Amino acid sequence: MDYQFDKPINRRGTLSMKWEVGESELPMWVADMDFETAPEIHEAIRKRAEHGVFGYTIIPEEWYDSIREWWKKRHHFHLKKEWLIFCTGVVPAISTAVRKLTSVAEKIVLLTPVYNIFFNSIVNNGRNVVECPLTYDGESYGVDFEKLERVLADPQTTMLIFCNPHNPVGKIWEKETMERIGALCWKHHVVVISDEIHCELTDPGKEYIPFASVSEECKKNSITCIAPTKAFNLAGIQTAAVMVPDPYLRHQMGRALNTDEVAEPNVFAMTAAIAAYREGGPWLDGLRAYLYENKQTAKAFLEQELPEIHLVESEATYLLWLDCRELVEDTEELEQVLRKETGLYLSNGGQYGESGKSFLRMNIACAHTVLEDGLERLKTGVQAWKDCRADGRNPEPYLGM
Repeated sequence: MDYQFDKPINRRGTLSMKWEVGESELPMWVADMDFETAPEIHEAIRKRAEHGVFGYTIIPEEWYDSIREWWKKRHHFHLKKEWLIFCTGVVPAISTAVRKLTSVAEKIVLLTPVYNIFFNSIVNNGRNVVECPLTYDGESYGVDFEKLERVLADPQTTMLIFCNPHNPVGKIWEKETMERIGALCWKHHVVVISDEIHCELTDPGKEYIPFASVSEECKKNSITCIAPTKAFNLAGIQTAAVMVPDPYLRHQMGRALNTDEVAEPNVFAMTAAIAAYREGGPWLDGLRAYLYENKQTAKAFLEQELPEIHLVESEATYLLWLDCRELVEDTEELEQVLRKETGLYLSNGGQYGESGKSFLRMNIACAHTVLEDGLERLKTGVQAWKDCRADGRNPEPYLGM
C-alpha cells in the first residue's frame, strides 16, 4: 500500500502540545510525529468509537498475544505472557519504578546525554541523579565502563535508567555493551529500567536488541518499558507495557503500578495496541523508509549549507542530534535566537545533561516539505545568531508567542 506520509496534516487547534505555538512558528522539538497513524489502527479505533459506550475496559488475551507475536517476529525474542503488565505509559512506569523500587535520597544513574524526562522522574521523587557521560569521539557514542563501575559501586546507587535505542543520540546498543552493563549492575545490586519505546524506529535494515535478551543477568535484573505509541504516533492514547521476566521483581513492579493506579487501560488502549502489533507492520516499514530519506536530506543540507553543524550519525529514532561545538559551547541562546528570528522551535541539548550543552535536537518526523522549511529556517537563524555575535550584540531572548 502507498501510505501518504507526504500528506500535509494541520494539527493546529487540536490541543496538540507540539503545535500550540505561534502562527508562524514551526515546532520540531517534542518527539511526536506529524503523520496520521496506520490506517488499520485508525479503522480499529473508528469501529470501537462507533459502539458509543466507553466503560471500564479489561485486558484481553489478544493484547498479550499480539505483543508476544510481534517481539518474536520482529525482534527474535520469545516473551512469556506472565512477563507483561499493562501500564498507561512509559514515563508513568519509570516514575513508579523510581518511587517504589528505590528510597528517597538514593542515587539513580543516567548515561548522558539522555531523554530529559528521566531527570524529572528522579528529581521530582526526591532521588539524586548521577550523570555518567557517554564517551564521544566526534562521530559516535559509547560507554565509559571505568566510570560506570565507579558510580554503580556506590552503595547509595540503586538504579540505572537505560535508553535502548538511545534518545537523543539515536544509537542502537550492541549486545556486548549491554552484557557488560548488565553484568556490572548485577554485581553491584543495581536494578536496570530499560526504556525501549523507540525500538521500532530503526533505520531500514537495522535491528535493535532487547536488553533483557542478551544475558541471564540482564533478564533477571531488568524492567523493560515498551509501547506502540512512539512508532505509530499514538502518544495521546496512553497505552504501554512493562516486561519483567524475574518473578520477584515482577511482583514488586506489578504492585507498584497498581498502587499508583496506572495499570488500567482507557477504552481505546487495547484496540490501538492490538491493531498496531497485528496489522501495522507494512505501515511501519514504509515509515522507516520515509524517515531514513529525511535523515539523508538533512545530512546533505547540513554538509552543504551549514558545515559548522555536524549531524551525529544515528541508526534509530526520528530525532537528529546536531553537534554545534564549532559554533557555541551552550546552545540555549542559539535555540532562543532560532525561535525568535525564524520561528523554528528545537530543543537545546542542555536539557539532556551537561554533556549535551553544545547540541540541538531536531524532530524530523514530518513531510519532506516541512523538513526542508525547517532546515532553511535553521540556516537563516544560525546566520542571524552569527550576525549578532559579529556586531558585538547580545541576542534578545525569546519571550513567547
